[in-house]
Amino acid sequence: MAQQDETARRLVQSISRVLIGKDEQIKTVVVALLARGHVLIEDIPGVGKTLLALATARSMGVRFRRIQFTSDTLPSDVIGVSIYNPKTSDFEFKAGPIFTEVLLADEINRTSPRTQSALLESMAEGKVSVDGHTYRLSQPFVVLATMNPVERFGSFELPESQLDRFMLSVSLGYPARSHEMEILERDLEHLDAEQLTPVTDPESLRNLQDQVQEVKVDGSVMEYLLDLIAATREHPEIRLGLSSRGGLHLKHAMQALALVEGRDYAVPEDLRRMFVPVARHRVLLSAGAQGRGPERRLTVLAQILRSVEGPV
Repeated sequence: MAQQDETARRLVQSISRVLIGKDEQIKTVVVALLARGHVLIEDIPGVGKTLLALATARSMGVRFRRIQFTSDTLPSDVIGVSIYNPKTSDFEFKAGPIFTEVLLADEINRTSPRTQSALLESMAEGKVSVDGHTYRLSQPFVVLATMNPVERFGSFELPESQLDRFMLSVSLGYPARSHEMEILERDLEHLDAEQLTPVTDPESLRNLQDQVQEVKVDGSVMEYLLDLIAATREHPEIRLGLSSRGGLHLKHAMQALALVEGRDYAVPEDLRRMFVPVARHRVLLSAGAQGRGPERRLTVLAQILRSVEGPV
């Protein structure tokens, strides 16, 4: 596992050169990438969401596209459109920005549900259907979507079906004072991410993704996973717990983290570390729990982790 561990470590280190003090969040994005998952980044503007996506693509050595979602963005602006060619008397498909390896869906909640749904097939199945034709997306393919949790004016809430397609969610938050001093002194901007040198390549990443599925998960760890899923469905403050897809995403994220840590087997701590990133954008609180503040969801999930016993 040394080579896999080294590749993942180089990815984290490369991104950390421009996104200072966020190693845990960077590792979470790498975990999603290796597990063939997508990431929802919920945070305020100006804390490095776009920088994270751009640095990830440059470190991977793959293409990067960005869609700035607005209320008038159409599905064709995402997946592409068929245009009539008078020379051939036929329609030709002009691919949209979704045909890339790393897609930044910036402020995804600014666009209409119709346009949001244009991402569903690509995120779930790695393909796009247009005018009766199916087009396969290149691999690896990862969507990094950003959402501002504070400013809700002019936005559309993501439906549960859309949220459930994201394997993990992360929040960058404000940097620590020492890290912010380094950011200010180095004048870190998007240009610095553009200049990053790739530390891996698409073929190596595809091999790593295949190896994630080979990471062994003991039966006792699987029972622990099922207990955590059940706890989200039975908690009195949660009205919608983890789905079966959420359980699969939790398992795959746990396996990917084990690979990143240089192991070919998962341990209970891998599951505990991935539980909140997988669950927090999926579970819906009851009306009474929502009234106790935006941080109540994290408090409830922490309660579940403390109350459910795992294997030693």
